[in-house]
Amino acid sequence: MEITWLGHSCFRIKGKEATLITDPCSPETGYNINSPQADIVTVSHDHRGHNYIAPIEPVPVPPLRGIAPDAIIYARPKLIHGPGEYEIANVLITGIPAFHDSEEGGQRGKNCVYSIEIDGMTLCHLGDIGHSLSSGLVDSLSGLDVLFLPVGGNSTINAVTAVEILRALEPKIIIPMHYLTEKSAVNLEPLDRFLSHMALKDVVPVNRLSVTRSNLTDQNRVVVMDYPR
Repeated sequence: MEITWLGHSCFRIKGKEATLITDPCSPETGYNINSPQADIVTVSHDHRGHNYIAPIEPVPVPPLRGIAPDAIIYARPKLIHGPGEYEIANVLITGIPAFHDSEEGGQRGKNCVYSIEIDGMTLCHLGDIGHSLSSGLVDSLSGLDVLFLPVGGNSTINAVTAVEILRALEPKIIIPMHYLTEKSAVNLEPLDRFLSHMALKDVVPVNRLSVTRSNLTDQNRVVVMDYPR
């Protein structure tokens, strides 16, 4: 499985049988995700920084029997938008209801957390979660291999709450997202605050992350990803 950060909370997750795009962001965020291809798109909530599905292109499908071999067929990406259980191309996705704030949606509305089982691993994208995790949510998200964790505060959790969440979930890999960068046009806190709470210094961002069962370890590690320049 290969993970690429496209900016804000948007990632491309390329598995053996399917490619996912999470929370596609509009240019208003400062990032241009261009036109990525995907089989599946997950949207955590209806804010422009997380539901900009317009530029996402379908993945070409091999020609079927009886169709000219040079014909190109496209299947529209499957959009997952809200709680429920979904199975597409051997990818199991569970949408779990949560909130965009600490007042059960009173300020910013609802948010959907996604648990994604792909290539024999379990990932979790927290979207714009705005509160600490309940014991029930912690139980639902146990045994994570990869956690996409917002850390930028303001419209979601800040660095302090982010650290509380990762300690409760104990994922093997933590990928911070939704924070201030040189490209970001959104009022967020910088990544340094989160890294400071994690006692991490001189972290070198990576362009892509390859994750397999064999290279996962029991030791939790933070992976900072670079975004397209």
